[in-house]
Amino acid sequence: MAVPDNDNKWNLLQAKLNETKVTKAFEVFEDSGIEPVLIKGYASARFYPPEVGRAYVDVDLAVPPNEFQKAEELIKSTPLEGANIDLHKGFRHLDTVSWDRLFANTEVLELNDTKIRLLCPEDHLRILCVHWLTDGGENKERLWDIYYAVDRRPEEFSWEKCLGVVSENRQRWIKYTIGLAHKFLDLDISDLPFKDEAKKLPGWLPVEVKKNWDANNPIVPLNHCLHDRKKLWKQIKKRIPPNPIFSTVYMDGDLDSRTRVFYQIGNFATRFAAVIRTAIGKKFRSGKVK
Repeated sequence: MAVPDNDNKWNLLQAKLNETKVTKAFEVFEDSGIEPVLIKGYASARFYPPEVGRAYVDVDLAVPPNEFQKAEELIKSTPLEGANIDLHKGFRHLDTVSWDRLFANTEVLELNDTKIRLLCPEDHLRILCVHWLTDGGENKERLWDIYYAVDRRPEEFSWEKCLGVVSENRQRWIKYTIGLAHKFLDLDISDLPFKDEAKKLPGWLPVEVKKNWDANNPIVPLNHCLHDRKKLWKQIKKRIPPNPIFSTVYMDGDLDSRTRVFYQIGNFATRFAAVIRTAIGKKFRSGKVK
């Protein structure tokens, strides 16, 4: 079996420090009356075998959309001892299931004498797969999150609970992402009810994933490259045309579609329009537009 390409010794050394950051964040939010849900990071790491470990830096917290502003203000006003909080306004594009239903399904675990709230394994896997796709399938190491979420799922795990709550199109997103973990990481899917479908990946999908991995040029926010013209130009070229995996998911498209061009055009047009609206809004707020 393949194994993650990481520095496991470092991961294990960091584990306790990261857990302290998680518990501190939950204590601060609890004191303010906000109940966040922990996603990614520790939520994924808990499925890894102890001897493997999983590195993470951010503490990713999802909060109810109507409490997002309050949570933002809390983070700005409260010292969290080095914890880098990545705040999420609900689950946005990552899922179509309502916040209330996802919250009702959550599990409360005790970590270092502090209660923390996480998605149930079924919701965790579904959202994890969509998140990986929205990264354009570029992060091979994060595909291991999906590997272990499937391989080490609890005995009572319900595929109906995981898949039956979303559209058939989104169900295929999940199945194909698991299929990619099978193809590239040798995930055993012989006991899955959809094993045959997961193996019949759209021909273009694994090719695109492998191309991204071989290029070794992960996407970086353009504002992080302004000091390096060569890197900036490389990142601009990477975005033209837009990543077909990301574009398909962003446009709620079908991975089985014969072409991704229309999704890429739609993605570019939608995001470009958003940039223009933001720029105009900033000018109006600054008083530069009369």
